[in-house]
Amino acid sequence: MPVAIIGAAVVISIAMNLLKPPPLKAESPDTALVVKTQLLQAADANLSVQSQGTVLPRTRTLLTSEVSGTVLQVSPQFVVGGTFKAGDLLLQIDPTDYKVALQRAKANLISMNAQLTFERARATQAEKEWAMTGRPAEEAPLLALRKPYLEEARANVLQAEAEVTQAQLKLERTAIRVPYTGMVSTKAVDIGQYVSVGTNLGETFAIDFAEVRLPLTKRDLSMMNSFSQADREHHLQVTLLGSAHGTEKRWDARLVRSEGVIDKVNRSLYVVAQVDDPYARNSGDRTNANPLLMGTFVTAIIDGKSIANVFAVPRHALLEGSKIALVDDDQRLRLKSIEPIYADKQFYYLSRDIDEGIDDGAEIIVSTIGVPIEGMKVAPERTKLAAIVPDAPIAQGALFDGE
Repeated sequence: MPVAIIGAAVVISIAMNLLKPPPLKAESPDTALVVKTQLLQAADANLSVQSQGTVLPRTRTLLTSEVSGTVLQVSPQFVVGGTFKAGDLLLQIDPTDYKVALQRAKANLISMNAQLTFERARATQAEKEWAMTGRPAEEAPLLALRKPYLEEARANVLQAEAEVTQAQLKLERTAIRVPYTGMVSTKAVDIGQYVSVGTNLGETFAIDFAEVRLPLTKRDLSMMNSFSQADREHHLQVTLLGSAHGTEKRWDARLVRSEGVIDKVNRSLYVVAQVDDPYARNSGDRTNANPLLMGTFVTAIIDGKSIANVFAVPRHALLEGSKIALVDDDQRLRLKSIEPIYADKQFYYLSRDIDEGIDDGAEIIVSTIGVPIEGMKVAPERTKLAAIVPDAPIAQGALFDGE
């Protein structure tokens, strides 16, 4: 009996499902995704190459004493950070002994010159006496004509002259001078201290101009104008960016040479940028001077090639690393793979020759899309594309490497 009841219930349930009208199939409207777009227009752009380096003096000198003595005088400029002009006296070692030595050498030279005069007179007299013998001069013995004595007197004069020169040099070396305008980086001695030959006195460096070594990769060089020895008179301009006194600063520089050797470690070619008057000593308004201190780490922006007819794609518009989303005439999303030739802080740059199929007026989606699907319906809202500004901080750019 229970089995019969259960069977009847199953039959009734099946019958009711068969008699139930089918559900209405809702139409799936093709809903358009609202997106922000911009129209691409080809334009010219000035590229730049970015590198980094440390500001270094073009000349650094370790001051070493070449004479012995007591330091009698120290210039007020001979302090760490002190500046001086070429030829200024920085240190004076006691010159008394060297003045005495010079005087003694000069006296010896006078004596040797007197002996030479005396020997010349005796040699002349010997020649006359030989001539009185009536024999040929060729047969005269050298000693008879006093020629060896005369040569010795001449040699003594030369030696005395050398001793005067040496004494004069030692006296001059008691005054410590540097042949360039510079700054003191270390001070190792002070007044009253005795120094000997080889004693470290301090260190100075030139401040007429500074240099920055900048590594450039093969790809960097491909984005730059020619920089050969023949192009030295056409220096490439460089902008240096760095921090000074807690604020971001910029300095003008220029490339002056290439080191001409590929580095074994990083496979880069080093070029040298020069900054004139880094400490702004020649600035008319010293209160607004912008000194570039030695040792400052800077980012260098080097003017590169000018490229024509390129599209600037906003960086945030790049999808999946190497694709962009375009809108076709039917308001459908189309994915397009691209090969940027250059990138800066704002844009990726596309070449007409490389990225075919992108024409003037192409509409690119610049808003965020969750999952871009080829052919999906979109409702574009156009915004204005930022202009390519050749001299703007495109300087922050770098060659596109696909990363």
